[in-house]
Order: sequence, then C-alpha cells, then structure tokens
Amino acid sequence: MEKAKVYFTKDISPAGLKKVYDAMGVTLKGKTAVKISTGEPGGHNFLSPDLIRGLVQDLNGTIVECNTAYEGRRNTTEAHWGTFEEHGFLAVAPCDIMDEEGDLALPVENGSHLKENFVGAHLTNYDSMLVLSHFKGHAMGGFGGALKNMSIGIASSKGKMHIHMSGAPGSTLEDMLSADHDSFLESMADADWAVMNHMGRENIVYINVANKLSVDCDCNACPEEPKMADIGIFASIDPVAVDQAGVDAVYRSQDPGKAALIERIESRNGIHTVEAAAKMGLGSREYEIISLD
Repeated sequence: MEKAKVYFTKDISPAGLKKVYDAMGVTLKGKTAVKISTGEPGGHNFLSPDLIRGLVQDLNGTIVECNTAYEGRRNTTEAHWGTFEEHGFLAVAPCDIMDEEGDLALPVENGSHLKENFVGAHLTNYDSMLVLSHFKGHAMGGFGGALKNMSIGIASSKGKMHIHMSGAPGSTLEDMLSADHDSFLESMADADWAVMNHMGRENIVYINVANKLSVDCDCNACPEEPKMADIGIFASIDPVAVDQAGVDAVYRSQDPGKAALIERIESRNGIHTVEAAAKMGLGSREYEIISLD
C-alpha cells in the first residue's frame, strides 16, 4: 500500500484547523456529521467549542455523539443533552445524540471478533462525516484518536459494551474490565470497518488535535494533568495513518514529559488497534507528513 498523506500544523487554532481540513482537498457532501467527544463533566481537556466552531459551521455540520456505557453524566440521553449545553456545543451548531432513538446493527465482514457493530440509529441521517478527535491517552485503549472515536464513539451505548466484550455477553463495568484486552483492541478495528463500509471511505475524513495530552481520556471526569506540551493538528483521509502519525510524534518529541503518555500507550498495547486496522485494510501505517507551517 502506498504511503498515505498526513497534513500537519503546529497551529492549534480555528485557523489551523481550517488549514489542515482544506489541505486534504476533500469536499464532504450532503448532510455532514462532525463526530466529537462531548467530554465527561468535571473534565476539561475535550476540544473547545471555540476551536471547532468555524470549521463545523463552514461544513454546515451537525455535531454528533452517542451515549456512554458507564455511569456518569453522558450515559442517558437526558443527562447527555445537559452535558452538550454545559460544555458549550449547543451554541456552535446543531447537535445530535445518535442513539437517542436506539441503534442500528451494521454488518462486519471478516472481522477478528465482531459479526455486527451497533451504532446510533441516526447515523443513517448523514451522508458524510468528519471524525474530529482529541488525541490523548486512554485508560483502556492506551490512546484515543480517530480509530477509537469512529469505533467506540459512534457505537451506541449497547454497541460500546459489545465492542469492549468482543461480541461476548456482558453488561457491567466489571465485565468490560475483565474482558480479553487485545480482543477489545481488535474489535475496535472491526467496528471501524463497519462504519467505513456503511458511510463509504470517500465520505469520511479524519482530524486529530494533539493538545492537552493527558494520559486520560475525555471520558474521565478527573483526568491527570498533561505532562507534555501540545504537538499540533494532524489530518488525513486515512484513519490508520493519522493515528500512527500522532503516536510517532509523541515518541519523537523532545519533551521529557512524553514518558507518561508513552507508558500509558505501551502498558495497554495501544498500538495494537492501529495494527489490527491496518491488517483489515482500513489504511496504511506508512505515511508522508506534509507540514503546512
């Protein structure tokens, strides 16, 4: 597979975000979903509404999310709408909790574990998607970027549990924590395949904002403070390449604070999701960085 193009800027600003999107040279057609994480209340590292406002409005996009599978203030539709408002996203653009009216089973072909992926039923309302992710650490996935945002993020509450359990029965946090870990990472790649197959690969683009680089996800209400400085924004039409580029940038950083994030990635075998997605043909781990600075 030929090298993917990953566009990069150190400019983490509304202008920088627009610059990397424009550089991809892709026009998202029809009704566009912008998949973000609304962030668990109490946390403060989620992508700022002020950062994303201009690009979302340029796309006439709808900010989309799904409910979580754990206790908090995003696990029910009512509570999640409150989080949308509290975190400022309702003031940016139309918003949609895609599993507010249930879920939809997307088939998975030749997956490692999953035969189907349960996503928010409203996914069928959209023709294209910007997967706009905060690149950072994660307690279970090692790190979160495009592949996690597209798999766990687009999965319904039921679907999130299904991925964590690799299709096996389960309904509690204890079930998720005791499930086979590498199978979970591989199941995220299975779920990514389902979403990409449903939407059409040409209708999805990916932007990772590598700032506020905590070892913890935005799903954590009390995340650890970042140990390393911000890196920049990565964009690609290839989800594997954009995540691999982010991981590589952490390793290449001269910031000694990177040790905490690297430990989180390695202790959870986080790169295995990228490996599994590449094996399924979802993208290339070989890429060319195109600096826009």
